[in-house]
Amino acid sequence: MALPGHAPAEPIYLAASTGPRFCLFHHPAGHCRAALVYIHPFAEEMNRSRRMTALAARALAASGVAVLQLDLHGCGDSSGEFGDARWDTWKHDVALASTWLRTRLGMPVGLWGLRLGALLALDCVQGDALPADRLLLWQPVLSGSGYLTQLLRLRLAGDLLQQDSATTSTGSLRALLQGGSTIEIAGYDLAPGLALPMDQLEAAALAPPRCPVHWFEVVAEPGRPLSPAASRIASAWRDKGADLHTETVCGPSFWATPEIAECPPLVEPTVSACREAAHA
Repeated sequence: MALPGHAPAEPIYLAASTGPRFCLFHHPAGHCRAALVYIHPFAEEMNRSRRMTALAARALAASGVAVLQLDLHGCGDSSGEFGDARWDTWKHDVALASTWLRTRLGMPVGLWGLRLGALLALDCVQGDALPADRLLLWQPVLSGSGYLTQLLRLRLAGDLLQQDSATTSTGSLRALLQGGSTIEIAGYDLAPGLALPMDQLEAAALAPPRCPVHWFEVVAEPGRPLSPAASRIASAWRDKGADLHTETVCGPSFWATPEIAECPPLVEPTVSACREAAHA
């Protein structure tokens, strides 16, 4: 549902070599002050965060920020199955969406990523491979290796419940991936071409983005700072001259809760960050 007096999101299909990519284009209200491509999180986190994404995208559009919500290859309503997804293809998808939005509006485009989508955004802008005028990071995954380990532990837990002892460690599962096997985790087929590049990505090892970055983390209690790992990376980036703004908000981990949850305190500072960046 659109906000009162504002146009509903427009469905868009972008042509890619492996099939169409589905997007939702949230038209900016009035003068367009900025533009963002939204990059969703991984697998079930994408589904659990849909409501929060929609709330924020509508609020951004109402404030004059155009948002293009992208379904990556094998995800949502885009072509392909999840097992077809590859990290390099996802990077091409982000570039495709950014080019479309930049051409449509005739202005620079930024990236807004949630969880693994934030790590993907950071990878996309390395070495200015993809020009971005800003990055908006929601609860970014900082270690691709650590994230993959969490996923592999889910598989091990499932094997234990089914009394399947074929795999006994995350190392043995990594060996299967390195040998070219696709593995199933919680109903999703994970291919080596997606898992192995993810396994090599560490935010701490990436060059600081050259564009302004607004980094938001959701915490359980008011006033809590960034996690120690996030604080170390933020400090290192600032030491290298990054234009980085960090903020924590109190609310539920909506991308991980069993039931669909909202975190309204995250929306207003997100909108404000884009408004301030547009006026800078």
